[in-house]
Amino acid sequence: MRTRVQAALLAFAVLAVAAFAVPLLLFTASDRTQQLVLARNADLDRFASLMDQAAQTGDTSAVTAEARRYTQLYGEPLVVTDTRRSPVVQTGGMRASDPAVARLLDAALRNQTAHPTGPLRPWSRGYRMFAEPAGTGTRVSGAVVLRASVGTAAEDITWRWAAVLAGTALVAVACTVLARAATGWVVSPLRRLDRAVGQLAAGLPPEQTRAGGPPELRQLATGFNRMARTVTAALEQQRRLVADTSHQMRNPMAALRLRVDALHTHLPASADRTYTGVTTELDRLETLLDDMLALATAEHRAGELTVTDGSDAHCDATAVAAAQGRLWEPVARRAGTSLTFQPAAAHVMAACTDRELAQITDILLDNAIKYAGRGAEISLRCGVEGALAVVTVTDDGPGLDPEELALATTRFWRSGRQRQGGTAGTGLGLAIVEQLLAGRGGRLELATARPRGLRARAVIPRAATDGADGRVGGVR
Repeated sequence: MRTRVQAALLAFAVLAVAAFAVPLLLFTASDRTQQLVLARNADLDRFASLMDQAAQTGDTSAVTAEARRYTQLYGEPLVVTDTRRSPVVQTGGMRASDPAVARLLDAALRNQTAHPTGPLRPWSRGYRMFAEPAGTGTRVSGAVVLRASVGTAAEDITWRWAAVLAGTALVAVACTVLARAATGWVVSPLRRLDRAVGQLAAGLPPEQTRAGGPPELRQLATGFNRMARTVTAALEQQRRLVADTSHQMRNPMAALRLRVDALHTHLPASADRTYTGVTTELDRLETLLDDMLALATAEHRAGELTVTDGSDAHCDATAVAAAQGRLWEPVARRAGTSLTFQPAAAHVMAACTDRELAQITDILLDNAIKYAGRGAEISLRCGVEGALAVVTVTDDGPGLDPEELALATTRFWRSGRQRQGGTAGTGLGLAIVEQLLAGRGGRLELATARPRGLRARAVIPRAATDGADGRVGGVR
């Protein structure tokens, strides 16, 4: 935002400076051109007067001597003729017979003056021609042609333009400094506020934004601080409630299980069914407490990673997936399913920790084994898709309907088939996976497998490596 605001201010300043500098440059060039024309016109008037006197007296010595001194002093040639175009004096190598001079002489003898048009520029070169008739009123007694060099005038214009441009550059620098100061004054509080909003959105206590900038921003920062304190307190209370509840209920649950187990020996055989139901529900409650604590931890970790740099985390996804596949293979066999692992062609380095990826893989495999049904075939695969590492668990079980896929990551949600079949589960596993992946910039993708079943893909950014050896940069 600071760049955009500063660019807008600088664009306005450039337009304002240009609107002032361009006319000033044109004015200086026009003014110096006018000075040249006026000075040469004054010289022509003097020579025309001398030629008129010579025509009346018949003595041309004065005009001849004056013309030669002028050319010797200023280096600008002159041609003075009488009414019959006969040269009275010619200096500097310019002749009355030259085509350009002859045209000007004809015009001057017709009582017409010739002055150059168009302003000079710093790059102007060469000379300008001036012509004026000698005489009074309508009586013409001769003609004067002057060839003036524009070098000195162009050099003066160059220096004037340089001064104007230097001043313009100073004004532009001043405008840049002022624009940076103004944008910093306005945008810095907004950047602090944006950082605090990101921390608050991630579920972390935001830093208190310092009041600064315009009064409106100071008022906004004060209001945000009040809101942030309230929201942070509420989020922290909610997080503590979930974590403390899960943690504090462990001891009563353990004591209850001990008492139930101790009671079992005193129960008649007819109560075995009731006892089994009680222990099953105790198992489910313990699993639910573990999952709630894991979800609270995953949410907190995802919030931390949103606003902190966790890019140094890395693990060998192929090795982790293979290890978890070996751990779950006996479990799958006891459940009547078949689990196979398909490794990648090379080591796949994922931007997460071993523990996080192992937990993600465990949940996906547990769901597949638990809900695919006996006789199902489950495959675990680790691969690469561009800059992403992908761990995929596919089964050929009943899968989920499209409507159920949209709800699969909802907390405590379980499909109707699972509830009717009495399959154990808390409905928190996929929510935990989603939070763990989101914290690392990844995502969970659920889709129907072909021809039947469910395909779950854990997509994680790849970690930067040093090359084919698969080692992470800087790590040995």
